Amino acid sequence: METKASAKYLHGSAQKARLVVDLIRGKNVNEALALLQFTNKRAAHHVEACVRSAVANATEAAEKANIAIDPDDLWVRGAFVDQGPTKKRYRMRPAPQGRAYRERRHFCHVTVLLSSDAKEEKQTAKRGRNGRSDTASTSGKSSRAASLKADNRSVKKEDSASTESAGSEATAKE
Repeated sequence: METKASAKYLHGSAQKARLVVDLIRGKNVNEALALLQFTNKRAAHHVEACVRSAVANATEAAEKANIAIDPDDLWVRGAFVDQGPTKKRYRMRPAPQGRAYRERRHFCHVTVLLSSDAKEEKQTAKRGRNGRSDTASTSGKSSRAASLKADNRSVKKEDSASTESAGSEATAKE
C-alpha cells in the first residue's frame, strides 16, 4: 500500500529543504523520524510533520480498506521538494556602492511517499544495455563477457591448431 502526504507553502528555500529530504529517502519511517528529530536544519521540523502526516494517511487508508498495517513496516519510497512562490516583500537591504537589494521570501512544497511493500533491491537485478538482466559468474564478470572470452579462447586454439597443421603439411610436401 502506498500513501502520500504533502506540505505546501513552507518557509525556506527548496534548495535547503532538499538537503533534509535527501537524508530520509529510502529509509524506514522510524529511522527517518529519528534522523529528522536530531537534524539541525530549519526545514527538518516541517519535513518531520509531513512524514507523520503520511503515516497517519497510511493508517487511515488501511482502516478504510479493512487491512491491518503496521506503521513500523512503512518506508519512505520517495520524497521531493518543489519550489513554491516567492513572496513579494518590499523591504530593502543595503548593497555595495550605495545600491539596495529587495528581500525575497522563499517558499517550498514538500511531498513524501510511503510504502508498505517490500523494498525493491536495486543491486540484485542490474539491467544491461539491451534490457535483459545480466547474471554474474563466479569471477564477478557478466555471463556475456565470460562467453565472449571463452569464444576468443576457442578461436585462438583453432588458429594455433590450423597453423600447426599447415606447418606440418608444408614440411610433408617438401
